[in-house]
Amino acid sequence: MAVCIAIIGKDNAPLYISIANIDKELDMQYRVHAALDVVEEKCQFINKATPESKELYLGLLYSTEAHKIYGFITNTKIKFILVMDSENVALRENEVRAVSICNTLEENPTSPP
Repeated sequence: MAVCIAIIGKDNAPLYISIANIDKELDMQYRVHAALDVVEEKCQFINKATPESKELYLGLLYSTEAHKIYGFITNTKIKFILVMDSENVALRENEVRAVSICNTLEENPTSPP
């Protein structure tokens, strides 16, 4: 289950953060900001290796005992950070790749994920 979805602007300022449990807001913000460091590292590597790369899915950024954090980035450098519960052991990488965050936000942008 997604516990947090964040949209981060190209200047690393949060544009939108949706948190399922409002009591964990500070913890989720910390995890999202920590994920931005990993996103920057991966983007530097991707830009050096293949500047014309169209791969938007960054994959698993990092994991903790409680959460797995995944990242997406657009061509305009808008970042999507998805924080998932680690309790779901059946969740596979290709299933996360198939998640369409944009569709989720278009359906109901104000509800928690």
